[in-house]
Amino acid sequence: MLGFENVELYYDHVYALKGVSLDLHEGETVALIGANGAGKSSILRAITGLRPIRSGRITYLGDRLDGSSPAEIVRKGIVMVPEGRRVFPLMSVRDNLLMGAFTRSDKAGIAQTLDAVLERFPRLRERIGQQASTLSGGEQQMMVIGRALMARPRLLLLDEPSLGIAPKLVQDIARAIVAISRDEGVSVLLVEQNSRMALSISNRAYALSTGQVVLSGNSRALLDDPRVKAAYLGGEV
Repeated sequence: MLGFENVELYYDHVYALKGVSLDLHEGETVALIGANGAGKSSILRAITGLRPIRSGRITYLGDRLDGSSPAEIVRKGIVMVPEGRRVFPLMSVRDNLLMGAFTRSDKAGIAQTLDAVLERFPRLRERIGQQASTLSGGEQQMMVIGRALMARPRLLLLDEPSLGIAPKLVQDIARAIVAISRDEGVSVLLVEQNSRMALSISNRAYALSTGQVVLSGNSRALLDDPRVKAAYLGGEV
């Protein structure tokens, strides 16, 4: 579904991605783990067209993706939930959710999707008329994931969804990610510093360090890999 071939990306003269190759198959949840500055978010920026790549190739459903504008990429079915949530603070929960459907014109379909999102996140239904700024961090994260689902994505990009959220709500969000992939057939690329959570809910994973892939494989196997335990899970070798 998604392919990276020797992708290089720079910020001015400093490289963020150096020869990165990876893939994601339809229906999969793939995790990207690594420390701050490892290049995880740069991969998402490259996919969404927010940062042009210097060399290499990105493909989506067999077609070249790099070089497309962010608006074109959303219309292709790729939607990102950015790090830090980025809500519209003075707008209601309902209006924040509806902003996710800006590429759609099917009013009946939008209403059905909204109802499905509120079914998946009951807390949002309870707070549907509240300003987004009054929600907790975890509730805002549910809202921005719901906002992304309003676009009916085929590929959902999640950038640090557990960042700054209470542990109980992290569990709720992790379960929601699993359910979205399982029930709606949405493929997921998950960037997450909570490596244990990311490996627990994904099919495969890539570990990055200084802009390069250093380990990859089945997520369950990586959970037991002593190198991953030492580097990302706080274990000892």
